[in-house]
Amino acid sequence: MKIGRLMLRAAMGGFFIGHGTQKLLGWFGGQGLKKQAESFESMGLKPGILHAGAAGAAETLGGAGLLLGYRTPLASAGLVSVMLTAINRVHFKNGPWNGKGGYEYNVVLAAAAISLAESGPGPLSLDGLRGKERAGAKWGLLSLLLGAAGAAGAHFLAESRATPAVPEPSTAAVATAAVNGGDPAAAASPAAADASPASAGSESAAPEAPAEAEPVADEAQSEAASADA
Repeated sequence: MKIGRLMLRAAMGGFFIGHGTQKLLGWFGGQGLKKQAESFESMGLKPGILHAGAAGAAETLGGAGLLLGYRTPLASAGLVSVMLTAINRVHFKNGPWNGKGGYEYNVVLAAAAISLAESGPGPLSLDGLRGKERAGAKWGLLSLLLGAAGAAGAHFLAESRATPAVPEPSTAAVATAAVNGGDPAAAASPAAADASPASAGSESAAPEAPAEAEPVADEAQSEAASADA
């Protein structure tokens, strides 16, 4: 059990440190913070620099905490937060299977982190050596709740910075614009809708030729005929 927990901590912690430093520093073939921020922006995680920095720091520090067995519940919570955010923003829509870009791998990593928080890092750890090892169901639950809170915060921040979608013009607006040679978006606007009745009204209100002109002309012709007679 001691060796098993040590191996699990070393594997998870080491790889998470690698992922975190890829994001922050561009190590191990990573993108570095600037390009990582651009990638996060494309996924709707805005501001990208903040999300990329937070994810990189959580992976690096959380991975180091697991590897060393130091403040394990907090280290696990940071990794759970990153995994839940990845599921929410990237993998959930693809279903569970990893081969299709799904979330099974993220679920396994989050579950392993919570398990270590519950079981404790073991005696071969800094927490064990300091006599401050934390273990028990409440620590596993705390790790899950803190991780979920971090993921929720990342989600709501991204949604608050999301760009509002521009409504597409209706079919009628497109058809009207095509006939008039105008812009469909402008034709779909309220101003255009208000202007249409006015335009129609102005056309229908165009003055017509006086109806009395013909009788007057007829009378003039009759008088001229009488004078000739």
